[in-house]
Amino acid sequence: MDDIGRMRTVGLLAEGGAGKTSLGEALLLGAGATSRMGHTEDGSSTFDFEPEEVRRKITLSTAFHSLSWKRHDIMLIDPPGYANFLSDTRYAMEAMNGAVFLGHLAGHLKVESERLWGWANELKLPRIVYLTRMDREEGTLPAALDEMSKVLETKFVAIQMPIGAQANFRGVIDLITMRALLFQGESGAVREDDVPMEMQAEADDYREKLVEAVAEMDDDLLARYLEGGEITAAELKTALRHGVVTGRLYPVLCGAGLRGLGTQPLLDAIVDYLPSPADRPAVTGTHPKTHEQIERAPDPNAPFSARVFKTVDSPTGRLSVFTVCSGKITSDSVVYNSTRDLKERFGHMFHLDGKKQQPVTVAYPGDVIAVAKLKDTHTGDTLCDEKSPLVFAPVPKSEAVISFALALKSRGDEEKIMTSLHRLQEEDPALEVGRDTQNNDILLSGAGQLHIEVTVEKLKRKYGVEVDLKAPKVPYRETITGKADAQGRLKKQTGGRGQFGDTWLRIEPLPRGAGVEFVDEIKGGAIPRQYIPSVEKGVRAALLKGFLAGYPLQDIRVVLYDGSYHDVDSSDLAFQIAGSLGVQNAIEKARPVILEPIMKAEVSVPEEHIGDITGDLNRRRGRLLSVDAKGHSQIIKAAVPMSEILTYAPDLRSMTSGRGTFHIEFSHYEEAPHHLTDKIIQETKQAQAEHQAHAHAR
Repeated sequence: MDDIGRMRTVGLLAEGGAGKTSLGEALLLGAGATSRMGHTEDGSSTFDFEPEEVRRKITLSTAFHSLSWKRHDIMLIDPPGYANFLSDTRYAMEAMNGAVFLGHLAGHLKVESERLWGWANELKLPRIVYLTRMDREEGTLPAALDEMSKVLETKFVAIQMPIGAQANFRGVIDLITMRALLFQGESGAVREDDVPMEMQAEADDYREKLVEAVAEMDDDLLARYLEGGEITAAELKTALRHGVVTGRLYPVLCGAGLRGLGTQPLLDAIVDYLPSPADRPAVTGTHPKTHEQIERAPDPNAPFSARVFKTVDSPTGRLSVFTVCSGKITSDSVVYNSTRDLKERFGHMFHLDGKKQQPVTVAYPGDVIAVAKLKDTHTGDTLCDEKSPLVFAPVPKSEAVISFALALKSRGDEEKIMTSLHRLQEEDPALEVGRDTQNNDILLSGAGQLHIEVTVEKLKRKYGVEVDLKAPKVPYRETITGKADAQGRLKKQTGGRGQFGDTWLRIEPLPRGAGVEFVDEIKGGAIPRQYIPSVEKGVRAALLKGFLAGYPLQDIRVVLYDGSYHDVDSSDLAFQIAGSLGVQNAIEKARPVILEPIMKAEVSVPEEHIGDITGDLNRRRGRLLSVDAKGHSQIIKAAVPMSEILTYAPDLRSMTSGRGTFHIEFSHYEEAPHHLTDKIIQETKQAQAEHQAHAHAR
């Protein structure tokens, strides 16, 4: 659509289990984009169509569907809401121009909702709020508004109030037009009527609050309001739209997505209040060569730029899904990937409607487009016009919080597994694939156990590779606590040309999180310049292998300050080995220690369980940071070693009868206590012995 003022690219944001996908299905039905209501429960959902989603009845990956409403084209984006899959959601939020955020009449919001709201704040994403399940949940509108305001630290303003509650919920009062909208069946159709007499006084109070909030968006309206003048419904709508688009107002609507109640007024609100791509501010990037900052307006006539925010490995080949930020693009174009400094040729372009692909010939700002078979383009890359290049900042990467070793069921899959895992990694950048250097296990790391289990299912379904998961691996690290100097010297003479490399290294600890620093202080050509990179390569390789228990060393500075060479026998390999020997000799004298990962845990539990939970966290060597009341729950924040909280989910379920929830994310590394260090070293030696025995038996 070349009139981008009539486009809306809208995300549905909510914690897992809030009814987001059901609302998406109801919006499709209400707009006539589908002929029946899809349901996650029976596997008929338009959005949740992957086999893993159908089996679990939850959204695991972002899906899309377009619809038309009142001569506006709307692209709905339905991303996951469960903590294990929020990395996919964060990428998808880059494509949204506005969002519908789902709340509850009961008011409780889980930590996932808070994270989503926080991300939306960072992205300055305009939002409207839809209180769903009005037909099922107990509670009142004032209590819900109050609770959400406290939790999300935002002021909300109702533009609807419910008529009836729970089983008797049958409509809403539109507080802008002061008309009753009575719902007519699952299609979401409404019949207008007068406001019920018994609700008139309450509706007048709500409207007064609405007018007061909206009048603050416009000086003329505010002056008229303070003088007691009348503000028309049209003026209210205009000022309300301005408040939403500028992120100063968050209007609240009421409905029941599962039954399609309130969806047509919600579609009206999407069109009336959420921004078009043209209403959004210019995007900012940097020039790939000069690094100067560049702004690009969301204008079809500006140079083309787009961000790839998702990769899908579909039966027809790999699809790159991108959002157009500026300019326009046609099928069969050549575009520049400024992230990787290469050109790509587009074939056909598509809109994704669930699992269907609808061909598109031209795409404009705000469009979400899929293109097949781009050779070297990955999630997070910038595509643009080569004559006006820019690169968008990368999306913040989420830290993996759990690792499993993979055991192949068939030895014939050894080559296949790494290729397959890397393809899954392209689809899901939150996955990390690595090797356990001690026993050569493949390690798969992700956001939680469910994340890993789903990945293993996809590995089998898509690529025919079956694996067993071994116990979760804790990603320990090693470091040093003292300074030391040591020589690393290699001298081999075996007839013919020998091998000679001689290095003197000094090592010292760096602050936590500083990584590894290599400093070249060679003077007077003690080691020729061409061999310095080889020394660094040997040093870094040795640090990766670890010293005490085979875990990578970090937070360490290595200074190469002296050495010697031989005109004939010195080589890159010799200095690589010398650097490796030198750093190992130095570590031995520098008081090496093991570091363990510490997680930031946030546990939400009913008040009566607070003692049990805090006691249990203490037993897990947790350090309590705060305990705060939030609605009917207590939020406990603590720093807990990862090794103690890997299997927390079933324990929390059993302690709280399923009423507790928690979220963990990586915080920092700390020195492990001595008794744990001894245990880790012992386990490492045992694993190595078993691995060697197994290899010998083969």
